[in-house]
Amino acid sequence: MKLKNIIYGMMCVAALGSCSDKMEYHEYNNYDEDFVKLNFGNVGGLITNIYLSMDVDFGNYSGAILGSATDESEYAYSGNQIEDFYNGSWSPSNAKSSMWTSCYEGIANCNLYLEKFTGLTFPELALNSDYAQQMFRYTNYQYEVRFLRAYFYFNLVRQYGDVPFSDHILTAEESNTLSRRPAQEIFDYIIAECDDIKDKIIVDYSKLGDMALPSSPAETGRANRKTVLALKARAALYAASPLFNPTDNKELWHRAAKANKEILDDSNGFAEKAKLLVDDYSSLWSKDSYNDATSELIFLRRATTTTNSFEGYNFPVGLENCKGGNCPTQTLVDAYEMKDSGLRPDELDNYDPANPYYTNRDPRFYLTIAKNGDEKWPNWNTVPLQTYQGGLNAEPLSGGTPTGYYLKKYCQTAVDLRAGTASKTYHSWITFRFGEFYLNYAEAVYKYLGSPYATDNEFTTSAVDAIKVVRTRAEMPGFPQGMTNDAFWKKYQNERMVELAFEGHRFWDVRRWKEGDKHFKNIVEMKITKNGDDTYTYERKVKERSWDDKMYFFPIPQSEKSKNPNLEQNPGW
Repeated sequence: MKLKNIIYGMMCVAALGSCSDKMEYHEYNNYDEDFVKLNFGNVGGLITNIYLSMDVDFGNYSGAILGSATDESEYAYSGNQIEDFYNGSWSPSNAKSSMWTSCYEGIANCNLYLEKFTGLTFPELALNSDYAQQMFRYTNYQYEVRFLRAYFYFNLVRQYGDVPFSDHILTAEESNTLSRRPAQEIFDYIIAECDDIKDKIIVDYSKLGDMALPSSPAETGRANRKTVLALKARAALYAASPLFNPTDNKELWHRAAKANKEILDDSNGFAEKAKLLVDDYSSLWSKDSYNDATSELIFLRRATTTTNSFEGYNFPVGLENCKGGNCPTQTLVDAYEMKDSGLRPDELDNYDPANPYYTNRDPRFYLTIAKNGDEKWPNWNTVPLQTYQGGLNAEPLSGGTPTGYYLKKYCQTAVDLRAGTASKTYHSWITFRFGEFYLNYAEAVYKYLGSPYATDNEFTTSAVDAIKVVRTRAEMPGFPQGMTNDAFWKKYQNERMVELAFEGHRFWDVRRWKEGDKHFKNIVEMKITKNGDDTYTYERKVKERSWDDKMYFFPIPQSEKSKNPNLEQNPGW
């Protein structure tokens, strides 16, 4: 493909609103290399468009989120394509993701930029009053692009395992003859790339001093040092996990523990009075999260326009223009512990499966999930939720919750969907936040040192103490002393499911642990019946799903295999 056409393809994408250097691109404009090099804005627009290849999940599967292919939630409408993940319809010809295409397009654009658009000096602009600031920003672009390229490779290796690799512009012949490179080599590349750029990229866009551009907007949508360290830490954790580390190589766990310690230490995360986590858990996904939760949020995919489609898909059916949608499972609800004891309901001495235990639960439960009887959900709804059978928001209505619950997390309760008063707002997707990395560190240091309570000269914070930081914010008790390793591991997995619910982790966590057969073969629904005396009967219903170990990795799309005979298919596909 000619360079002019590659650039044109990049520039026809709308600009990312969180980036300050953006242009309006139109399909009738045909840009070439010389045009891009005219000024800082043109080059910045090129960078902006690469960011657009980063992933979000506000209902990528016709309203369904990836969590509905896990034990987090169930999509209320049968026949949705999300069901292909667990009903046997998944195949190379029905590969269920555009990640292969979007990531390799992003990588190609990164390679193009690094080969064609670095090292410019813009001498004709040297007399401009902001020349020094613009050059400072421009010089940083190459490190942003290298981060983005590494990020795209992470998404590919997480999803497909071994993948083709290139760090330069390819000819059509080269791109259609590449073979797959081992996953550990891809992880090694990602980590090495992050190490190389972490001290070169801008540290903090809010602290640029004289190098700040006048009236520059918030920059939580651009990669900085913390973003690079976050990618390194997550990649190291995945590389050490059983899916990619079948021999349980302790040095990979050592690397993961060091990488996750590094990002926390970089912000004094283990200091006595560290305050990286925000007090209000729900502020992480508020419409102003990039202002409300800046201490915890490392990187967001910032929204460019206001929308209400996520609320339309997930606010309770039975309300005007609301469709139901991704309904949290009883499996997830059971993961929320009792606030006082720190025990799951099914761990209580006198556990009663017919008791929903809706009172005195982990506060994160009430912020994440809407249940029967909840008032003001959303805040313009004047009738308490009726998720019992035959209720205003329940089956047999089309889209009525099959699980007994509705989703709160990421929904903006102020969004109004009623005709005449409809409103929209901003939604930002959390890519990296510090809450994840306390948990990552706990997992890695536990796996490396062999005990949840162990420390050494290098790792002076134990796994249980790292987790305590997350649970303290949630007003939950720390993990008890004296747990066996098996008990700790079960409780850690439970904590991770709760803290990171619906942020795109569960689908991948269970896979990297190689525990799909344990967690994804069924889900539990709660069927609620209203009795004549206004009491309720709660009945758990197990819903079977299919799992095959080949599902740990996605199939290579058949369309790609047809173009490249050197692409070997993943096992079982």
